[in-house]
Amino acid sequence: MNPDSQDRKTLIRLKNITKDYGKFRALENVSLEMKSGVTGLLGPNGAGKSTLIKVVLGLVKLTAGEGDVLGMSIRTQTKLIRDRVGYMPEDDCYIPGLSGIRMMQFSARLSGLPSLEALRRGHEILDFAGAGQERYRPVETYSTGMRQKLKFAQAIVHDPDLLILDEPTSGLDPEERVAMLSRVKTLSRKHGKTVILCTHILPDVQETCHDVIIIAKGKVRITDSLETLSRPVSPSYHIRPFGDADKLVSHLQAEGVTVESGDHGELTLIGDMEMLAKNIWKWSDEAGVPIRSLTPAKNSMEQIFLDAVKEKSDAHP
Repeated sequence: MNPDSQDRKTLIRLKNITKDYGKFRALENVSLEMKSGVTGLLGPNGAGKSTLIKVVLGLVKLTAGEGDVLGMSIRTQTKLIRDRVGYMPEDDCYIPGLSGIRMMQFSARLSGLPSLEALRRGHEILDFAGAGQERYRPVETYSTGMRQKLKFAQAIVHDPDLLILDEPTSGLDPEERVAMLSRVKTLSRKHGKTVILCTHILPDVQETCHDVIIIAKGKVRITDSLETLSRPVSPSYHIRPFGDADKLVSHLQAEGVTVESGDHGELTLIGDMEMLAKNIWKWSDEAGVPIRSLTPAKNSMEQIFLDAVKEKSDAHP
């Protein structure tokens, strides 16, 4: 299923979820829906992301609230939910002394596959995860990047409908990070998997996600599509000029265009998008200042996140 399609199904529904650990309230009255595709789950440390994941997996007893995952109750059908969910934790999870392929075979056996089929499936998924001959080495000798690949492979070996990835690109070099995100997109767009991506790396969210959920202090602050969140309040363009930017700014302002200066010489032009696109090159020529790039303005994921955190701070002095 393509996450950009309009017929995305709601697969997770949570209503008025509250979870207390003694006197500490980890989640407070959380209500949300997650659709098929890839959803980014964001929040500061201690925001309640891990508890929310445990709620979805049915690993904690709720203080209050109801919900369902893949049509099954998070109160009464937790075992059935976990059979259809793949979870990649942030922390390491392996058995010292086993090779990578034997670890994969063991994981597949736990999911109910016969021994020989579990071994075949383990090799197949390790190939998809980008693991080479390292699969025959003891897992305790693995690098951080290889351990990430192994955890990812373990999460998908049983072909789950829902995949929860907690910091999947943490510790990866740039090339491996791109490869990991490509695998996530492949699982979603070509194999119809629904993915929850829990991460602190905001560019990963922009690269892969259709929807974004931001929680802070146990409450949902934002839940919306990335497209909607990225759309600026006022239609505008970002441009990067060559040469004397001040000269171009003066000329644009004389034409009635609102111009704001940004970082690294970037200018933001605010106004009617069609009018700006039609005239910007003419105005650039008249000012004698060439334009290096012209792109529609978008709100950055960093600013969206910071605004949500700021709202949290204002609400809880």
